[in-house]
Amino acid sequence: MAATDGGASGGSGEDAFQTYYSEVKQIEKRDSVLTSKQQIDRLLRPGASYFNLNPFEVLQIDPEATDEELKKRFRQLSILVHPDKNQDDPNRAQLAFEAVDKAYKMLLESEQKKKALDVIHAGKEYVEHMMVQKKKQLKKDGKPSVVEEDDPELFRQAVYKQTMKLFAELEIKRKEREAKDMHERKRQREEEIETQERAKREREWQKNFEVHLKHELLRTIWFHSGGKMDVFFLSLLGDP
Repeated sequence: MAATDGGASGGSGEDAFQTYYSEVKQIEKRDSVLTSKQQIDRLLRPGASYFNLNPFEVLQIDPEATDEELKKRFRQLSILVHPDKNQDDPNRAQLAFEAVDKAYKMLLESEQKKKALDVIHAGKEYVEHMMVQKKKQLKKDGKPSVVEEDDPELFRQAVYKQTMKLFAELEIKRKEREAKDMHERKRQREEEIETQERAKREREWQKNFEVHLKHELLRTIWFHSGGKMDVFFLSLLGDP
């Protein structure tokens, strides 16, 4: 019985995902025909610094798209938001173009593309896992095992939100590591400068000390010679 329930839950989750996937494709198709201004507004909307972390979201393209489809989509979108095509708003167009260009270059690098796909898959798996846990708890409580994510639209929203959250968390961690590395490099550089300055001070002190000793020696010799010093001896001492 338990196995049957588990299978039903799994099937329900898979059905929800298939519906979600179909709706995402429809949304991508709808949004792909946005005007230049609408695309610029989308790419620069509030929170864009986090929304645009997902390169597939930026390009509005299926994560399973081929390289040729990716290239075609980049051309379409880059032309739409290019500053030359939006001379009434060149600054914002430039920012939007840079976001598109960055996303495209990320997906050209296999390692970067894999990381993005891993985040997307992790977001979906997390939502599916939470659905299973909720259903188990509802069943334990003697309630119908129906959760809001069974609705394809709510499932899509949950996956989208979780994916954005994961991208944001990774970006925050990356910035923290970057700041930490920068601080460490700065600390090491300051230590190097301090070591160099200390060595310089020691060399100057040693030089001054030797000059002082030489002067003292000259005064002593002068005093004991009654003001008469051998020229050769003075030449050995060198210039005070």
